[in-house]
Amino acid sequence: MYLTLPDQLTGLGKRIKVRRLALDLTQQAAAAKAGVSHRTWRRMEAEGRASIEDLVRAAIALRCDEGIVALFPQVPATSMDELLAQQRQAAKPQRKRASGARP
Repeated sequence: MYLTLPDQLTGLGKRIKVRRLALDLTQQAAAAKAGVSHRTWRRMEAEGRASIEDLVRAAIALRCDEGIVALFPQVPATSMDELLAQQRQAAKPQRKRASGARP
Protein backbone atom coordinates (compact mmCIF):
# COMPACT_ATOMS: atom_id res chain seq x y z
CA MET A 1 0.00 0.00 0.00
CA TYR A 2 1.31 3.41 -0.96
CA LEU A 3 0.98 6.28 1.46
CA THR A 4 -0.09 9.70 0.24
CA LEU A 5 2.17 12.70 0.69
CA PRO A 6 0.14 14.02 3.65
CA ASP A 7 0.29 10.56 5.25
CA GLN A 8 4.06 10.41 4.75
CA LEU A 9 4.54 13.90 6.24
CA THR A 10 2.28 13.25 9.23
CA GLY A 11 4.00 9.93 9.90
CA LEU A 12 7.42 11.56 9.70
CA GLY A 13 6.36 14.22 12.20
CA LYS A 14 5.08 11.57 14.58
CA ARG A 15 8.31 9.58 14.30
CA ILE A 16 10.34 12.71 15.04
CA LYS A 17 8.25 13.33 18.15
CA VAL A 18 8.51 9.70 19.34
CA ARG A 19 12.29 9.74 18.86
CA ARG A 20 12.62 13.06 20.71
CA LEU A 21 10.56 11.78 23.63
CA ALA A 22 12.57 8.53 23.73
CA LEU A 23 15.69 10.65 24.13
CA ASP A 24 13.94 12.62 26.90
CA LEU A 25 14.25 15.96 25.11
CA THR A 26 11.82 18.84 25.16
CA GLN A 27 10.96 20.49 21.87
CA GLN A 28 13.02 23.50 22.94
CA ALA A 29 16.05 21.35 23.82
CA ALA A 30 15.82 19.34 20.60
CA ALA A 31 15.48 22.51 18.53
CA ALA A 32 18.50 24.05 20.23
CA LYS A 33 20.53 20.87 19.75
CA ALA A 34 19.58 20.81 16.06
CA GLY A 35 20.24 24.52 15.56
CA VAL A 36 16.70 25.27 14.37
CA SER A 37 14.04 27.52 15.82
CA HIS A 38 11.47 26.14 18.22
CA ARG A 39 8.77 27.13 15.71
CA THR A 40 10.49 25.06 13.01
CA TRP A 41 10.72 22.08 15.34
CA ARG A 42 7.03 22.33 16.27
CA ARG A 43 6.13 22.43 12.56
CA MET A 44 8.29 19.36 11.88
CA GLU A 45 6.49 17.38 14.55
CA ALA A 46 2.99 18.65 13.84
CA GLU A 47 3.04 18.68 10.03
CA GLY A 48 6.21 16.86 8.99
CA ARG A 49 7.26 19.97 7.11
CA ALA A 50 10.82 21.31 7.07
CA SER A 51 13.59 22.17 4.70
CA ILE A 52 15.94 19.35 3.82
CA GLU A 53 18.65 21.09 5.83
CA ASP A 54 16.42 21.33 8.92
CA LEU A 55 15.38 17.70 8.55
CA VAL A 56 19.03 16.59 8.39
CA ARG A 57 19.80 18.77 11.42
CA ALA A 58 16.94 17.08 13.29
CA ALA A 59 18.18 13.63 12.28
CA ILE A 60 21.66 14.45 13.59
CA ALA A 61 20.26 15.89 16.84
CA LEU A 62 18.13 12.77 17.33
CA ARG A 63 21.06 10.47 16.48
CA CYS A 64 19.42 8.82 13.49
CA ASP A 65 21.34 10.42 10.64
CA GLU A 66 22.79 7.10 9.43
CA GLY A 67 19.44 6.43 7.76
CA ILE A 68 19.77 9.48 5.52
CA VAL A 69 22.29 7.69 3.32
CA ALA A 70 19.76 4.93 2.67
CA LEU A 71 17.03 7.30 1.44
CA PHE A 72 18.11 7.25 -2.19
CA PRO A 73 20.14 4.12 -2.89
CA GLN A 74 22.00 3.72 -6.13
CA VAL A 75 20.05 1.88 -8.80
CA PRO A 76 21.62 -1.54 -9.35
CA ALA A 77 23.45 -2.01 -12.62
CA THR A 78 21.73 -4.30 -15.10
CA SER A 79 24.81 -4.90 -17.21
CA MET A 80 28.59 -4.96 -16.89
CA ASP A 81 28.77 -1.72 -18.91
CA GLU A 82 26.44 0.03 -16.47
CA LEU A 83 28.42 -1.31 -13.52
CA LEU A 84 31.67 0.00 -14.97
CA ALA A 85 30.07 3.38 -15.70
CA GLN A 86 28.80 3.60 -12.11
CA GLN A 87 32.25 2.76 -10.78
CA ARG A 88 33.87 5.42 -12.98
CA GLN A 89 31.30 7.98 -11.82
CA ALA A 90 31.89 7.09 -8.17
CA ALA A 91 35.66 7.45 -8.63
CA LYS A 92 35.38 10.98 -10.06
CA PRO A 93 36.27 13.69 -7.57
CA GLN A 94 33.18 15.68 -6.58
CA ARG A 95 33.33 19.40 -7.30
CA LYS A 96 32.09 21.68 -4.56
CA ARG A 97 30.15 24.79 -5.38
CA ALA A 98 31.05 28.13 -3.92
CA SER A 99 28.82 29.26 -1.05
CA GLY A 100 25.57 30.74 -2.25
CA ALA A 101 25.93 29.28 -5.76
CA ARG A 102 22.69 28.09 -7.33
CA PRO A 103 22.28 25.07 -9.59
